[in-house]
Amino acid sequence: MQETLTTASTSPQAAGQPSSSGSKFTKSSPATWKSRGPNHGPNVRLMRRIIAEDAEWSLAIVPLLTDLCIRHIVKNFRNNPILTQLLPEHQQKVLRQLPPDLPLAVTANLIDDENYWHRCCEQRWPVCHLDCHGGSWKRLFFERHLENLIKHFIPDSTDPAVILDLLPLCRNYVRRIRVDQFLPPVQLRPLQHSGDQSDSGSEGEMEEPSMDHYQLGELVAGLSQLEELDLVYGIKDCGMNFEWNLFLFTYRDCQSLAATIKACHTLKVFRLTRSKVDDNKARILIRSLLDHPALEKLDLSHNCIGDRGARAAAKLLSHSRLRVLNLANNQVRAPGAQSLAHALAHNTNLLSLNLRLNCIEDEGGQALAHALQTNKCLTTLHLGGNELSEPTATLLSQVLSVNTTLTKINLSCNHIGPDGGKQLLEGMSDNKTLLEFDLRLSDVAQESEYLIGQALCANREEARQRGLNPSHFSAPLTAKGPENPVG
Repeated sequence: MQETLTTASTSPQAAGQPSSSGSKFTKSSPATWKSRGPNHGPNVRLMRRIIAEDAEWSLAIVPLLTDLCIRHIVKNFRNNPILTQLLPEHQQKVLRQLPPDLPLAVTANLIDDENYWHRCCEQRWPVCHLDCHGGSWKRLFFERHLENLIKHFIPDSTDPAVILDLLPLCRNYVRRIRVDQFLPPVQLRPLQHSGDQSDSGSEGEMEEPSMDHYQLGELVAGLSQLEELDLVYGIKDCGMNFEWNLFLFTYRDCQSLAATIKACHTLKVFRLTRSKVDDNKARILIRSLLDHPALEKLDLSHNCIGDRGARAAAKLLSHSRLRVLNLANNQVRAPGAQSLAHALAHNTNLLSLNLRLNCIEDEGGQALAHALQTNKCLTTLHLGGNELSEPTATLLSQVLSVNTTLTKINLSCNHIGPDGGKQLLEGMSDNKTLLEFDLRLSDVAQESEYLIGQALCANREEARQRGLNPSHFSAPLTAKGPENPVG
């Protein structure tokens, strides 16, 4: 009997497999398995079967408990943000999995990881210039986000809280506001003209409508780190809805902005361009900047500023620490240039003066040249497109022979002429500091322009050598020769 059981357990039929004759062997009873003894254990395994009740069951490894917790934190981060309590390596895992569209109220003051804000920026803007925002992705995100809110703010329609509620979240990161569009109210009062308006935009006298743009006062007051304000009052892509009063910088806008920049003691750069700023509005703005503790750069280019506005700017040079002044493409003439020259002669701070595309002519150009004979700080002067001619070039040649601070001069698009070019070439023979001199389209002879270029190349090479070995150039030189023998 024992031999029969043993033979049956090892045969294919005992294992539940069909025999060669096609018949099937029934499974043995548990009692029969127990009677076989311990020596028959390996044979019993041949009869075991695993039937999964879950169709999705697999042999995959169960995730670690930490990974499951991180997934739960990420999933519920909007309602229960947990980050600082985690270990650094777990924080990085959470940050890598967080979606970039979380509410700013949750992420602004909690997340400083640059990689997360990098993803947020790339999701919203296809082109991002990180260098313009101090190399910080978080600063880039908040500055551009705030700028977008201002550009799309509609007075009397948009709730101001949309912008002001962002202040607690971005006050420590916004250092620059650059807005190239201010929307007017929806309902505009039509302009009233006392003269006909031409198609080219040279309209007659007009009465300003009672419409104002978004006022920056409360916002700027809440930005404790703001250093740069770059504004353009106008509308982009207005299409068929074009109206002249969409491009007005009103007196109320001007007065509000003047109070805003006066109260912002951290402001270093102020630009207001392409906004039809006239003399009266320029005087209001400049008056608010007198004795400003931090302002270094003022840009009022591409406006309608004339001689009265230039006189106000000249006064600002004597009552500020201004280092860069840009009045390009305005309506400054000789009297305005003379006022600036008088202030420049005694100024010790200004490094760059840009009067490009005005009309100061030789009377204003000569006044500036006289000022440069005593000025010891200006390094860049741009007088391109100012109807200058040979008399100005003659005085500038004298400046070049004595001035040791100017490194860049632009006289392009003037009427210097061949004789004026020769005068400038003579002045360059004694100059060792000028590095750039733009004389394009100024009627200077090619030979003079070429020789001036050669002198500039020599100055640049000397400046390069000076930068490589400053001690050699600063050491006093001892003359050796027949007239000054050594011994």
